Amino acid sequence: MIAAWEPTMAGVLRLPSGRLVRGRGLRRPLPVGPAPAFALYLLGHEPPPVPWEARWLRWPDFWLPSDRVATGDALREAWARAETERVEIACAGGSGRTGTALACLAVLDGVPSREAVAYVRKHYSSHAVETPWQRRFVTRFR
Repeated sequence: MIAAWEPTMAGVLRLPSGRLVRGRGLRRPLPVGPAPAFALYLLGHEPPPVPWEARWLRWPDFWLPSDRVATGDALREAWARAETERVEIACAGGSGRTGTALACLAVLDGVPSREAVAYVRKHYSSHAVETPWQRRFVTRFR
């Protein structure tokens, strides 16, 4: 078992169950501290390799994921692993796609889908989930 994120670290979202997930923007330097055990990268192009286990979802900036089934599977895996591992969710800026994915994790964690965006905006970033179609994606996520 790997220790969880420190709850006060920048970008760390505490889900209602107590799971901690770090969201971040890849344009910024890697934060000081422990590395993730697993990362989910939401980009329109394949990210460079990292020394930890990572999964890439093709997800163009300001849009929705290219493969919704693979996205659901990846988000469920990230949520499950966050119970015992340091999980990171990241896109280029750390707001739209990352916020959308974090809101979906909140849904998996029991937050009603219509409240998940507000939850992530309150506990992660007020700029999370940037477009109406990203918000709709969260409300329809199961």
